[in-house]
Amino acid sequence: MTVILVRHGRSSANTAGVLAGRSEGVALDALGREQAAQLVDRLAGLPIKALVRSPLLRCRSTLEPLAAALGLDPLIDDRLVEVDYGTWTGRKMSELTGEPLWRVVQAQPSAAVFPGGEGLAQVQARAVAAVRDHDRELAERHGADVLWLACTHGDVIKAVIADALGVHLDGFQRITADPASASVIRYTPLRPFVIHLNHTGDSLAAAVRNSPPADGSSSDAVVGGSTT
Repeated sequence: MTVILVRHGRSSANTAGVLAGRSEGVALDALGREQAAQLVDRLAGLPIKALVRSPLLRCRSTLEPLAAALGLDPLIDDRLVEVDYGTWTGRKMSELTGEPLWRVVQAQPSAAVFPGGEGLAQVQARAVAAVRDHDRELAERHGADVLWLACTHGDVIKAVIADALGVHLDGFQRITADPASASVIRYTPLRPFVIHLNHTGDSLAAAVRNSPPADGSSSDAVVGGSTT
């Protein structure tokens, strides 16, 4: 199974430098709406069978053009919702950098729990479970490999990618997920393969079509990774 993880387009909170979290009514800005429209062409030609999204408005708006083009109704999964930042929600990022917890978030995110909210370890657990569950359900329903897409949020995507890479959550700040970016993970019985990270170019088709087969084998694979 292959999942395309798409971060929502740029929002009004992104441009204002505010930590939106789960605030209601945070919409895409003009660039974000343009990015949502461009997603149709960027993913053209890919046999996407299902769309899943966070319940928040900015993810709904990002997927609307693509859903219309594909004739699919996105499924809402609360496990893909933005991090609950608790009392940090709605505050300026410039203010938060002075908080003692900010250093923990940057250096040891596995230990970070937002006051009145949730911990980043919880976020990773729920998001990875969501992706794995949709993979399993789609495989059972279609009886074959399926390409599907999940539209969610930056920290959620980074946490899922870290798990797929086998990287400890404390390293997830090394991963980038820009607004409207697409990252691709191929799940196989052997292991996950991270096919693409933070794609913001014109077309994702080549990267997805070149993903490894289900058994993890490859005609040019070399045990141990050596090319000599």
